[in-house]
Amino acid sequence: MPERATPDRVGLDPVAGGFTMPVALASPADGTGRLFVADLPGVIRVIDAGGLLLDEPFLDITDRVVGLHPGYDERGLLGLAFHPHFAENGRFFVYYSAPLRAGAPRGWDHTSRISEFAVSAGDENRADPDSERVILEVDQPQSNHNGGSIVFGPDGYLYIPLGDGGGARDVGPGHPPGGNGQDVETLLGKILRIDVDGAEPYGIPEDNPFVGKPGRDEIYAYGLRNPWRMTFDSGGEHRLFAADAGQYLWESVKMIVPGGNHGWNLREGNHAFNPGNPYESPAKVPRTGRRGEPLIPAIIEYPNANQPGGIGAVIIGGYVYRGSALPAFRGRYVFGEWNRAGADGDGIVFVATPPEDPNDMWAFTEVEVAGSRTVGAYVLAFGEDAEHELYVMTSENRGPTGKTGRVCRLVPPSEPGT
Repeated sequence: MPERATPDRVGLDPVAGGFTMPVALASPADGTGRLFVADLPGVIRVIDAGGLLLDEPFLDITDRVVGLHPGYDERGLLGLAFHPHFAENGRFFVYYSAPLRAGAPRGWDHTSRISEFAVSAGDENRADPDSERVILEVDQPQSNHNGGSIVFGPDGYLYIPLGDGGGARDVGPGHPPGGNGQDVETLLGKILRIDVDGAEPYGIPEDNPFVGKPGRDEIYAYGLRNPWRMTFDSGGEHRLFAADAGQYLWESVKMIVPGGNHGWNLREGNHAFNPGNPYESPAKVPRTGRRGEPLIPAIIEYPNANQPGGIGAVIIGGYVYRGSALPAFRGRYVFGEWNRAGADGDGIVFVATPPEDPNDMWAFTEVEVAGSRTVGAYVLAFGEDAEHELYVMTSENRGPTGKTGRVCRLVPPSEPGT
């Protein structure tokens, strides 16, 4: 539960608008100060170092993205990551939802695709749309729970979060007995770790947890439902954080452990989960997985809006703050909530503080945003620039329609425009 103390405060500095649903922001380590924003329908836009949103897209793959439902959709262009040596090689990677590929199981919904692209030879602000190299494809039985916030780790490998295949409760068509999250023979419900500089189409790091053991070699961690936004801490021990959207009762943040079983669908957050009765948490909480391995507890948890006194509908993963503009936030985890319980398009920003005892939960509190309790729009994602300052991406619409999406920088509340 959040602390009920004097709230932390931030302002919102509008950076750019006119997006549909901005869900990813990335800044390459190339010294240009540019920000790249991925918009769900399939477009990447550039914000230059002066804060100008360029008219021409960096990349437009809307013709390769599966058709989206305007009212609400979890598919689309979901992730963007620049190669650690982007300044030299011009390589970057995207995760998007493509139409169901030939040979996929009949009746499934779509195929998640991770692809590499290259920057155009004559224009650093335009990608070459014909340079696509498909790295990995994963067929999805349902439309929801797609994860997608790909990121390069400090080890230079590409990390790929995948949801459990969609639907609800990790059961139904495309979900084996016991669920995809607990099945190490599928990539669904996992975080993958691959080497994009190795063999074609990708290599397997030799220290991946399941190399030489039963299970898929690509798997880095498992037991995830829908890791909606995953990030590495850019300082400290470079720990990996993933917010795991809950079913009906509990939203949570997991600190990812290599080879670890993070609980779904034996647990929802740190509570027991029963797929046959998902509206009630069983009293007896499982401590081990189906192979006797320990279940890794969540570090943050709060009740979903379906519960009396619940906070919100969907947790939104963020970043450990390592910038300089907000000194009170340094070393703390900034994350969010898509929509406050009982509201319509009113997201929340939270900040969590690491405990003295690493076995304890992280205490967290709501952040007062520009003099208000909430953001005033749906919170979709957070982003980090080259200076480790943070951004929040929002939309006034529930689904991929209109142009109400915008990007704002988190700033001290006294700054102009906040």
